[in-house]
Amino acid sequence: MHSPSEQDYIEQLSIDCVIFGYQDSQLNVLVPKLNFKGDFCALPSGFIYQSEGIDQAARRILEERTGIKDIYLEQFRVFGDSPRTNKSFLERLIQLNEDELGDQHFNRKEFDWITRRFVSIGYYALVDVNKVVPKKTGIDESINWYPVRALPEMIMDHAEMVQSALHTLQLNLDEKLIAFNLLPETFTMRDLQELYESIFDRAFPRNNFQKKILDLDVLERLEKKFTGAANKAPFLYRFRKENA
Repeated sequence: MHSPSEQDYIEQLSIDCVIFGYQDSQLNVLVPKLNFKGDFCALPSGFIYQSEGIDQAARRILEERTGIKDIYLEQFRVFGDSPRTNKSFLERLIQLNEDELGDQHFNRKEFDWITRRFVSIGYYALVDVNKVVPKKTGIDESINWYPVRALPEMIMDHAEMVQSALHTLQLNLDEKLIAFNLLPETFTMRDLQELYESIFDRAFPRNNFQKKILDLDVLERLEKKFTGAANKAPFLYRFRKENA
């Protein structure tokens, strides 16, 4: 793995990605655990080459982490408070891992490069977890899905980033018709309601919710879902492609 200072990156600018996935009626976030002593968890992150746009860089980072290209992606906020720095985190990391790290891994040049004040561009992505193959980088011990409201302790301001991304997702859910990116191609009305309830962390009255969704006029109703009791089987729906 090449050191960041040796790459043609834009200095003091990074991208952090909040990758949302939905499974078993639970909204989750993909979080790597760093391969160092201590519990260091962070959002999937990366830097921007001088030759690429920021959206292009975000898609590259997401593809490296998920293995898929067709991802709903949106920039939601820039994080640039003046006290924001990697220095205290890296000093603690080095203290805990000095036997393994040593000068060969964290020389002064790299430490100075990565501990400068960074401005981070936050993106959130919506993925079908059934299509994702989470991928580790060279500094990850593991990478797993965690419930959005039960995340492990995150480094720096990454927990704040998740909450900001979740708030933006809630605001955009109906206006931009993006909830369907978290579901398989076909789903029941109950599946969709449970997704909304997991995102907003509250229950919705069934009849009101169904009327609200149908009034959007963006769903195509298909055959009933087989359950063994045809008269009680729910209809399947899919998002109309012309609305994409």
